[in-house]
Amino acid sequence: MSTSIEAFVPDSKLARAVTAFVRDTETELLFNHSSRVYQFGTIAGVHRGLSFDRELLYAGAMFHDVGLMANYSSANERFEVDGANAARDFLKAHGVPEADVYTVWTAIALHTTPGIPIHMHAVVALLTAGVEMDVLGLSYADYSEVEREAIVSAFPRAPDFKEGIIQAFYDGIRHKPDTTFGNVKADVIADKEPNFRRGNFCSLIRNSRWPGGDHAPGCGC
Repeated sequence: MSTSIEAFVPDSKLARAVTAFVRDTETELLFNHSSRVYQFGTIAGVHRGLSFDRELLYAGAMFHDVGLMANYSSANERFEVDGANAARDFLKAHGVPEADVYTVWTAIALHTTPGIPIHMHAVVALLTAGVEMDVLGLSYADYSEVEREAIVSAFPRAPDFKEGIIQAFYDGIRHKPDTTFGNVKADVIADKEPNFRRGNFCSLIRNSRWPGGDHAPGCGC
């Protein structure tokens, strides 16, 4: 059963280079997660009847968490942007056209931004679909038991994957908590650090340098 699933992986020089790079860069947990994301995203595309470039989806899926790794983590960018930048540099070095590079960059940069990717380019939409399935199980019932078991057989999901992926997120962003403002990864910091104080959008408005507007009672500013 794993053979048919692995056949979904593009048989190309670029895909093989992507596989080698990510296998050497990420932990086993993240490599298998990224591989499952591609598989789930591909099947979602088939289910939805979408036309998409599987090579680009593969690159996006495999690189989407590279920004969690220390060697590719910046001091002040969101980890999604770090991963997108790593993919951009890799793809440009392999001669991928600029428009395709931008598509992959966008897919990675937006993969933790709910509600937007589904309305965009198929590669962008399907990368997020794969992530949401593997991490959150949002579309669990949309996949058959045969499909789920085949993917997990080919790319094992550790028994402690749920806590493992939360820890991997935390380890990759704990040094720059401010980058989680306005995105779901703030929940990760708050889960691991009970005293973490999230950035507050209303506070930014009220405390901006523009004149006018007293603090509202109980606003927590």
